[in-house]
Amino acid sequence: MRPTGPVVESKVRVRYAETDAQRIVYHANYIVWFEVGRTDYCEAAGYPYPRMEAEGVFIAVVEVRARFRKPARYGDVVTVRTRFGGLKSRGCSFLYEVILPDGSVGAEGETHHIFMDGDGRPRLVPAGVAEAFRAFVGG
Repeated sequence: MRPTGPVVESKVRVRYAETDAQRIVYHANYIVWFEVGRTDYCEAAGYPYPRMEAEGVFIAVVEVRARFRKPARYGDVVTVRTRFGGLKSRGCSFLYEVILPDGSVGAEGETHHIFMDGDGRPRLVPAGVAEAFRAFVGG
């Protein structure tokens, strides 16, 4: 998937609890950091999660992909770079890079989501959500 629009950056300090015995970040924590980036992206796009939920819109993760290149370690401050991957009739995707303190890419990933109503049923992308993301990415 090709990224579109601006990059939203989120800073995360690696906590001890996120690491293994060698003080290297345990792989599942990158998925949590992807969510930090996605939440910040939605906020920057003008459609934060609280607004979505208040309007009865929920986005559920249906697929996650991650590739690990170099480890992040306890005490590092990493930057999660998030971009919009695209919008479909019932879903969207986001792309991520976790940048290490030396500027190298520690991990990269992608998440795919479906839009759901308050009862957990898939729904079409609400017009307000589509408008907000299209305006933010410039398309």
